[in-house]
Formats: sequence, C-alpha cells, structure tokens
Amino acid sequence: MRPLWRCRTCAAPWPCQPARLLLTREYRRDRVALSIYMASQLFEATADLVRLNPHPAPSPAELFDRFLAWTARPSTRAANTSRPGDGRRAGAATPEPEPEPATDRPADRLPETI
Repeated sequence: MRPLWRCRTCAAPWPCQPARLLLTREYRRDRVALSIYMASQLFEATADLVRLNPHPAPSPAELFDRFLAWTARPSTRAANTSRPGDGRRAGAATPEPEPEPATDRPADRLPETI
C-alpha cells in the first residue's frame, strides 16, 4: 500500500514473506525479471519513504535487503561442493592453504653493500 509500502493483507513492510513467495512463484521462470521489477519498486519506495520520513531516512542497506537481496537465487554449485568420502559437509567452507615461507625474496639476493 503506497506511499507507506505496507502489505494490504497483513500490514507488514512490503514485500512481506507471503508477497515474496507469490512474486517468486510468479517469476519462477525469469529471476532476472523479478530482480528488475524489484529494483524499480526499490527506486519508487525510496522516494516515497524518504519523503515521508526524512529523519531518520531508511538506510540503503535496509532497503536493499527488503527489496532486492532475497531475489538472488542460491548458488547450487556452492551447496554441492563436497565430494563423497572427503568428510566435508555440503556447502562447508574450504580452509585456505597456509602461505609458504618466502625464502628467495628479491631483498635477500641484494648485495650487502650497494
């Protein structure tokens, strides 16, 4: 419900969870279109919400999370990175290898007197 950007059904900040589910279902075959649509809604909502509530205005991070962050599709590659028998859980972060000590740095090869 504009200009407050509240759900007509539950009065929660729109898009509420039921609205997100309906939008995801409606755009199930075109997630890019969903993101574009929600970006346009974010643009309009920002203008309305800042005009109605200039001090304190909604933070950009809050508005991004509310309108766009949820539209990203979870990566299936990241969720399926474990291999059978390696003892890691699916989606678990792989530890970074420790850097090897530098033994042949250019500074080590310089003559003692220049």
